[in-house]
Amino acid sequence: MAATQGRLGILVGGGPAPGINSAISAATIEAVNSGLEVVGIYDGYQHLMEGRVDRVRPLTIPDVSQVHFQGGSILRTSRSNPTGSAENLQRTLHALRELGIAYLITIGGDDTAFGAREVAKAANGAFRVAHVPKTIDNDLPLRGGNSTFGFETARHLGTELVLNLMEDSRTTNRWFIVVVMGRKAGHLALGIGKSASATLTIIPEEFPTGRISLRDVCGIIEGGILKRRAMGRENGLAIVAEGIGEKLDTEELAGITGGEMGYDAYGNLRLGDIPLATVIKRDIQQRFAVRGEKLTVADVTLGYELRCAPPIPFDIDYTRTLGYGAIHLLLSEPADERLRYGGLVCLDSGRLHLLPFDEIQDAITGRTHARLVDIDSEHYKVAREYMIRLEPSDLQDPEMLAKLAAAANMTTEEFERAFAHVTSLSGGKAPSACLTAS
Repeated sequence: MAATQGRLGILVGGGPAPGINSAISAATIEAVNSGLEVVGIYDGYQHLMEGRVDRVRPLTIPDVSQVHFQGGSILRTSRSNPTGSAENLQRTLHALRELGIAYLITIGGDDTAFGAREVAKAANGAFRVAHVPKTIDNDLPLRGGNSTFGFETARHLGTELVLNLMEDSRTTNRWFIVVVMGRKAGHLALGIGKSASATLTIIPEEFPTGRISLRDVCGIIEGGILKRRAMGRENGLAIVAEGIGEKLDTEELAGITGGEMGYDAYGNLRLGDIPLATVIKRDIQQRFAVRGEKLTVADVTLGYELRCAPPIPFDIDYTRTLGYGAIHLLLSEPADERLRYGGLVCLDSGRLHLLPFDEIQDAITGRTHARLVDIDSEHYKVAREYMIRLEPSDLQDPEMLAKLAAAANMTTEEFERAFAHVTSLSGGKAPSACLTAS
């Protein structure tokens, strides 16, 4: 490719994810080799929204040649929203023009992608934007079912941590309630639960009709505890996706948070402020206390431990390709009129593509479309096959029903009345016979 003159800006938005520095490194190296000057913009859109142009740093190949294996972000990150007001957007555009930006790479998740799309449209061709999809939630709608970068490292480390907790569970003969990050989708929770072979995992996609009752979530876990006891085990570990909190009724949420519910710059509920694991633990313990039992339960929330971990080789490999691809796609003539302002960089069957921003936009909300776990997929069905959860068949089997009732210190009739509703909350559960042989 012939040398091209111009200035490239790189910024990072949203929460940290393993692989950010690798993406910055690859993009910088390829940009410099293509004749571009590169500047890193600190703290996402935060300073640009204020009209400031002093919170930047030049990036050269020596600056980034050895950062690809580091966690965190050398440019830091923020959740500042340039689309929050017309004034913010105009100041952002003015700052980018003052910096002489001809090309912009944004690294982030769904909110940063939304911001990138709006900034690119408002710039009206003054510069092109390539968005590199980053989130441990894995909820961006990429082609070919590819993961977002950072997800595989977060799942890997999360699985190791959960395996440690499961060993603690066996050693101390108690239960763990583990809440795993994931604002709307249960990919990370299910990925960790399936990989670690947790006793059971609950994700928001199992409740597609709308609101979720905390009573139902705790009922599923209580049923799993009793079923495992009926099978001869007193210990176990239940994983709950953080996104469950976003689907709780507002009155129930207010009761958990004391009426104080915080929202970020993009209007998302701050799920990290909801003590979901502790609330579930206390509810479960109360359920057993009513029956005259003291159940030992520990609660853990996993998320912040995963976000700045050093990336595993998969995410380093992946982000080096994405960073390289972002430059080539920015400097190439757009093959589609929808790409003249830019788009989202992704891989599909090993080939780099720039998706038009409109392709990932939710037609109803106008926001970036969230990719959810498909509970009709074999990926989910296999995970369910290996969980210990109450199913309708358990209440139809007289021998199992008798064991369950004994484990709960109830008669069989009392157990049926108490848990019939729980067995109807089976999500995408399907019998093994429904799985397609390959």
